[in-house]
Amino acid sequence: MSHKTDLAAQAVACRFNLFAEHFISMASRKKKAVKRKSFPIFKLFFLMLLAGAAALAVYCIHLDKVVRSQFEGKRFALPARVYARPLELFEGKHLALADLRRELDMLGFAKVNQVRAAGEYFVAPDHVILQTRPFEFWDGAQGSHKIRVTFDGGIVESIRDESNGRFFDLFRLEPIAIGGIYTSNREDRQLVRYNQVPRHFIDMLIAIEDKRFYYHHGVDPKALMRAAVSTLTGRGVQGGSTITQQLVKNFFLTPERTFKRKANEMLMAILLELRYDKHDILETYLNEVYFGQDGTRAIHGIGLASQFYFGRTVDQMKPHHSALLVAMLKGPTYYNPRRNPKRALERRNLVLAETGTQGYITPQEFEQALAQPLDVTRSGSMGLSNYPAFLDLVFRQLRRDYQEDDLRNEGLRIFSTLDPLVQSAAERTLAQQLTQLEQRNKLAEGWLEGAAVISVPQTGEVLAVIGGRASGFEGFNRALDAKRPIGSLFKPAIFLTALERPEYSLATLLDDSPLQWQEPGMKTVWEPQNYDKLFHGQVPLWQSLANSYNVSTARLGLELGVKPVLQTAQRLGIEDPLPPYAATFLGAAELPPIQVAQMYQTIAAGGFRVPLRAIREVLTTEGRPLKRYSIEVQQVASPQSVHLLTRALQLAVEEGTAKSMKSILPESLHLAGKTGTTDGLRDSWFAGFSGDYVAVVWVGNDKNQPTGLTGATGALPIWARTMAQLNPAPVRQAEPDGITYVASHRVAGGRVRGSCHNAVVLPFVEGTVPQMEVGCDGSTSYSVGDKAKKWWQRILR
Repeated sequence: MSHKTDLAAQAVACRFNLFAEHFISMASRKKKAVKRKSFPIFKLFFLMLLAGAAALAVYCIHLDKVVRSQFEGKRFALPARVYARPLELFEGKHLALADLRRELDMLGFAKVNQVRAAGEYFVAPDHVILQTRPFEFWDGAQGSHKIRVTFDGGIVESIRDESNGRFFDLFRLEPIAIGGIYTSNREDRQLVRYNQVPRHFIDMLIAIEDKRFYYHHGVDPKALMRAAVSTLTGRGVQGGSTITQQLVKNFFLTPERTFKRKANEMLMAILLELRYDKHDILETYLNEVYFGQDGTRAIHGIGLASQFYFGRTVDQMKPHHSALLVAMLKGPTYYNPRRNPKRALERRNLVLAETGTQGYITPQEFEQALAQPLDVTRSGSMGLSNYPAFLDLVFRQLRRDYQEDDLRNEGLRIFSTLDPLVQSAAERTLAQQLTQLEQRNKLAEGWLEGAAVISVPQTGEVLAVIGGRASGFEGFNRALDAKRPIGSLFKPAIFLTALERPEYSLATLLDDSPLQWQEPGMKTVWEPQNYDKLFHGQVPLWQSLANSYNVSTARLGLELGVKPVLQTAQRLGIEDPLPPYAATFLGAAELPPIQVAQMYQTIAAGGFRVPLRAIREVLTTEGRPLKRYSIEVQQVASPQSVHLLTRALQLAVEEGTAKSMKSILPESLHLAGKTGTTDGLRDSWFAGFSGDYVAVVWVGNDKNQPTGLTGATGALPIWARTMAQLNPAPVRQAEPDGITYVASHRVAGGRVRGSCHNAVVLPFVEGTVPQMEVGCDGSTSYSVGDKAKKWWQRILR
């Protein structure tokens, strides 16, 4: 090969190499360019993925904090629960067998032919056999007892333990739960621990609501897939939520149906299972789950549901009870056993069948449970609005010592003084009598309203509060808030002021002639009139009170002075400011019945003021005592003067304005009381007391229009007929030191010689016995002092 040829070949090779290098260089640059262009997209995707994971982590941390704060802190808002007084049974107690039955019915006990379980009772003509439920009182726990209460007429003869034959000196029934002080959403529950719940309830719950509860970690993929397939194939919507998810939805989230809410539910369920064990989750679920409504109150948790539907504590539930509650979880309203018993029974039996299929109960247990009825009580034993007026008083007294948030959230147990038997008797009588009064006086139905307060003289415990004729409904509480003129109910304050002074006695003559009085700085002249439009001249002090003479009472008040009389009224318990005018003597002051009750409470207690109270004990939810509401007693009037005043009030019943009571109650009770009537017959009052009850009744119209009723024709029959149902004890006054009983003339007021049809035996404080002797015809013969003087002069001669 020539040299040129070699050069040419080298030139071609060189060019080829240059071309190849150029091609490789171009390819390399293109590859680098591609790399430079694709790298930012990958990096952005990677960063977005990291950011999303970080955001999810932060969000999960937030959700975890929410879960932990709610789960480890105060899980539930627990309303304060209020109980009535426990019924105490003892030998010799005045109690009708029918009243014991009524108490047991209010407690939700079931009437049976043979008592086998707690919460059941059997009735015979002269005895009742019952088995009590365990209950923790303020002074300790009381277990379940099967007892026989034997009656002799209307008296308890004996209380015997059926298991060992032992007789009880005193036995307490559990108190009736009368309501609560609820949160704004009206949720109510009774907390239970996991180990208190029967195993058959847990098994049925798992079998129906979440078969793989013990195997998943909050979310069950199989259940979700099964629910999705069922929905997509048109076989119906099937739930895929686990028990943990249900708890999260009810406990933390709103009920809205959105993807976001569902995603939160699943995340929080997983977090909940990572943090807490299955027993904690299940216990919380058992206390949170919703079981229906009681009026405006929401029933939550198995503890309250067991009481509400069966009248049983949760540990007393049988398999058929558990099956019904589990059945209701699908739709508490739709499967309500009281409203839809057939539907509820079918669903309950389905639960039993499914539980049996999964092997949680034996075939024998299945057959036994299947044969049982629904076994629900007629109504919930812990109703919200049975005693709203009384609960109002309880709440007002509690607010003096506790913050409202604590009352609504801390689960306090409040033992009140309410006597359901007294309350129901007063409610029935008030409603019946108002209807009869409307018919008799040709008034429109519903025209009249009423209120009443009943308490115990010695302790000040309020037994009943009736805020209106529709007593079971919340509304205006007339017993506490209706301020109306009290009429002659104020008069005892005037007469007590007089009887505390040595110049006055029950026989002191008062002037009942026309009176004109002009208050300083006032242009009008006050001219009080008697109800009968007559004037009665000189009348003994007791007659003025018993017959409610306005003129003589007003003149006595003016002699005593307005200020001292008002001070006496305040000592007796009137809290509201009283108008410092003479018209107050005749009841121009407007007061609610509760304050009038306090005034007469002090009189009935012999001059010892015992503040009215509606609470006995307050316990924490664990049973620890918080505050004991002990009796506070203050002597505000001398026993001697109150003794005289009480005798005058007894004479008002025996022969004064309240004498019509004798047609309803026996005179042997020696009741004391006072009628009250206001101008235009707008308000009708009666206040009085027996040996064991103080009661005040008001009747009127909410628009303050005339009713045509006096105290004797309106309030008095209601008072008397209520007392007739309570079997009251007679008034037996303990005679204080320094009291002497003397026969006094009914008209002339002096001492009467020998027997006389015009005489009345009156108590006198020593030193105030009338010196003037009066003949039976009222003629004055001579005084004891004159007779002694003449006798001494004869001796000296």
